[in-house]
Amino acid sequence: MKFILGRKQNMTQVFDESGKVVPATVISAGPMTAVSKKTAEKDGYEATVFGYGAKKEKNVKKPQKKLGNFVFLKEFKDGGVEIGSIVDVTVFENGDKITVSGISKGKGFQGVVKRHGFKGGPRTHGQKHSEREHGSIGGGLRTRVPKGMRMAGRMGSDRITVKNLRIVKVDKDNNQLFVLGAVPGRKGTLLEIKGN
Repeated sequence: MKFILGRKQNMTQVFDESGKVVPATVISAGPMTAVSKKTAEKDGYEATVFGYGAKKEKNVKKPQKKLGNFVFLKEFKDGGVEIGSIVDVTVFENGDKITVSGISKGKGFQGVVKRHGFKGGPRTHGQKHSEREHGSIGGGLRTRVPKGMRMAGRMGSDRITVKNLRIVKVDKDNNQLFVLGAVPGRKGTLLEIKGN
């Protein structure tokens, strides 16, 4: 299975195989190092822990020092990787389909029109201040608010997974992936990239 950790950089335009200009996201991906293994006997499942991103030794917490000076530690359920081996962008090729997961941009406290796509109330015919209201939140018979009622609240900062994105270009010299379209998060967001 192909997988790597990366950070979102920016968006740009690149030429695809047919010469068309397409929007692409630049992801600074890898290299990451296998630092430990989870075993079925000890942990109940099998996985490999990878470290990504350099960190100063004085900033590493004591329990993590035995694993190395890494900013991020992530598990991937693939037992075929030896401890100490390095994974970089060379595992991917142009045209590969990938799945990208990350934390979306936080948008703060938002109303129901922006957060859930509600229509809002009528603008005319004697209505006042109801353009962006949510309307009724419960019936008259059972005087309560049903569980799961969509209301205003904090929007964004959710884990988003985008499937079937295509790699347009692999820059092995700079450890960068150029992915067709947009990926979740802001600049610097940690992304999990897995091959389909």
